[in-house]
Amino acid sequence: MSHKRIPKRRAAIAAGGVAALGAAAILLPNANASQDGGSSDAAAAPRTLKAADASDLASRLAGMLGDAFAGSYYDSGDQQLVVNVVAGDDNQVVVEAKKAGADVREVENSMGELRGGATTLRSKAAVPGTSWAIDPRTNKILVTADSTVTGEKWDRLESTVQGLGSGMATLKKSAGTFRTFASGGDAIFGGGARCSLGFNVTAGDGAPAFLTAGHCGVAAEQWSDAQGGQPIGTVDQAVFPGEGDFALVRYDDPATEAPSEVNLGDQTVPIAQAADATVGQQVFRMGSTTGLADGQVLGLDATVNYPEGTVTGLIQTDVCAEPGDSGGSLFTQDGQAIGLTSGGSGDCTAGGETFFQPVTTALEAVGATLGGGAGDQAGGEEAGGGDAVGGGEEAGGEGAGGEEAGGDAGAGDGSGTGEQGVGTGEDGVGDGMGAGGEAGSDLTG
Repeated sequence: MSHKRIPKRRAAIAAGGVAALGAAAILLPNANASQDGGSSDAAAAPRTLKAADASDLASRLAGMLGDAFAGSYYDSGDQQLVVNVVAGDDNQVVVEAKKAGADVREVENSMGELRGGATTLRSKAAVPGTSWAIDPRTNKILVTADSTVTGEKWDRLESTVQGLGSGMATLKKSAGTFRTFASGGDAIFGGGARCSLGFNVTAGDGAPAFLTAGHCGVAAEQWSDAQGGQPIGTVDQAVFPGEGDFALVRYDDPATEAPSEVNLGDQTVPIAQAADATVGQQVFRMGSTTGLADGQVLGLDATVNYPEGTVTGLIQTDVCAEPGDSGGSLFTQDGQAIGLTSGGSGDCTAGGETFFQPVTTALEAVGATLGGGAGDQAGGEEAGGGDAVGGGEEAGGEGAGGEEAGGDAGAGDGSGTGEQGVGTGEDGVGDGMGAGGEAGSDLTG
């Protein structure tokens, strides 16, 4: 069966400068490092966990602890899940959480109180240039104001935070300006806009498609992989602003093979599955402007008040991004899709706050799944169960390196390790669309 091969855009995707080199140094050499641990002889001691396992445990404990659960975060240094519980008469909840392998600490603010505080902020202080997210490490709401929040707007925000009561929220000032990370330039184009492609997916009817930022999806209906080129995809659904920032773009050619992977320029990361973010988790972002960058998750269920409107349900991180990175992939070392770049402040020189649309929420909303074409083999359960980057036969097996998936050059026979296993050739698996065609526009002003 014939299929459309989208050419690699290696120069644009690999142009990450120091940020890309620094993140790659973390991402690639440690890909096979085991984080498993823990002893059966110490059932009540905190377990050593991978970040993905910590996220699963956090979800289970949230249901088990009920109202006593006050959030959780991943301690990447000790590789442990820290769970907050509200002190009460029933100490059994603490015992059960410890038995499950979490490091338990008692805190003052319940999740109900913190969410109530966020609701108050939404009703009284939702001015452009502000954001807030629950920070389980401090057991407070982290409220941030950008450089445009001054005068009466700052007074309003400050008084609202103070009105929440002592110990409920912290307020900080950002030097930058909150904006969606869209910009003009080379990559995937739509009516003068440019964004980074997030993840290739399969639409509900089995058609090949990809996810990107919603503010890109509302900027243009059709997208091309070259400036002035023929469209390759048409927007099917887009949400922005409101309850998210995501769009589903269908490939116009139904024979397009769209593997779920992230192209780092010199190799690809097979994406095995979508996963929820965990505060404290190390994550990597790939974007067309700045390439590869890494950082940590700082908060969940973040609300951001962009100039275009309020967006809720985002992930807050300290990963840098710049205009043109919008829609780009946020993922983990072991090949889990976490988010789509939405916006924030700062850049990859000064740093700043960056927000991402959770992939799990986007997939559910548009009715799509990860995987498609050759990528089902490259990014399947075996590749994601281990460490997908630089792996051996499991991560870079025949599905990722065979002729059908990778063409004649550079993909290898699938039995190698590292770069050979996942394909690095000019015509290899990661054909430029796995991590970031880019598209940006004058959306942000």
